[in-house]
Amino acid sequence: MVIKARENSVGAWAFLIGVILAVVIGLSTTLLPLPSLSQYNPQIYGILVLLGLLIGFFSVPSRDAQTFLWAGAILVIISRFGMDSVTGSLLGIGIGPVVSSVFAALLALFVPATMVVALKTVFSIAKV
Repeated sequence: MVIKARENSVGAWAFLIGVILAVVIGLSTTLLPLPSLSQYNPQIYGILVLLGLLIGFFSVPSRDAQTFLWAGAILVIISRFGMDSVTGSLLGIGIGPVVSSVFAALLALFVPATMVVALKTVFSIAKV
């Protein structure tokens, strides 16, 4: 019988919901150009930022902080550079804006999470 720890369930659910929501938001903002969706776009991205903060505060234990920081930093860098390059290179087949929008939603989720984990790590190192 496998025993699962429940100490990290809030952060794990926030992470899972955040990634799924970021992909869905990224796809829906370009594939479904609804006026009501574009009207609430700042609030939707605000929810992603709040989920990113929850992920940063609750999802990453101190023993996994370095791994999360590496993965988060790489994801943020690749998403940001991918937004620019994908828009230009995939413009002819019509999926450039879709991929760019998904990258933007992932950035809204992972930048706050990575910042919080980085600050927590710096403060834990600076502890006297």
